[in-house]
Amino acid sequence: MTAPDSRAPAVSARLSSIAVSEISGALRALIADMYALYLKTKNFHWHTSGPHIRDHRLLLNEQATQIVATADMIAGRTRKLGSHALHSIGHIVRLQRILDNDVDYVTPAEMFAELRDDNLQVAARLRDAHELCEEHGDIATSKFLRTWLDEAEGRVWLLIEAGRNATTSC
Repeated sequence: MTAPDSRAPAVSARLSSIAVSEISGALRALIADMYALYLKTKNFHWHTSGPHIRDHRLLLNEQATQIVATADMIAGRTRKLGSHALHSIGHIVRLQRILDNDVDYVTPAEMFAELRDDNLQVAARLRDAHELCEEHGDIATSKFLRTWLDEAEGRVWLLIEAGRNATTSC
């Protein structure tokens, strides 16, 4: 675990250094997952095809925008705790738990199913981080995590619905 940044004191003096270390570690891993999910979502946005290309591209772009905004807010919260966010692509790669997809062609149905599963993973990790914050009494981060969880579940729902009508071959 990374120690708190001694140059940036924690906003809440009530949190112990152990709490800051554990919570910010969980948040850093979430940032890495969000960036991996962002790039995968943009990859699928860039490479979708078929009769519903416009709708698929709009949905994926909207989700990518939400994901990257959430990553930025998570990083900001990590800094407010007095810790470090991420520093580089290499840092993301070391922490990410969302798998990349480098396949040349993925059908829209496969794209939606994979992104659905990835967003479900993110939702589970947001719940885990929420429990950690509750254990340590970090009310503010806990509140943010509930919002980010609701957004992840919203993305899952839209991907399920979009996947119902996605063509399996283009």
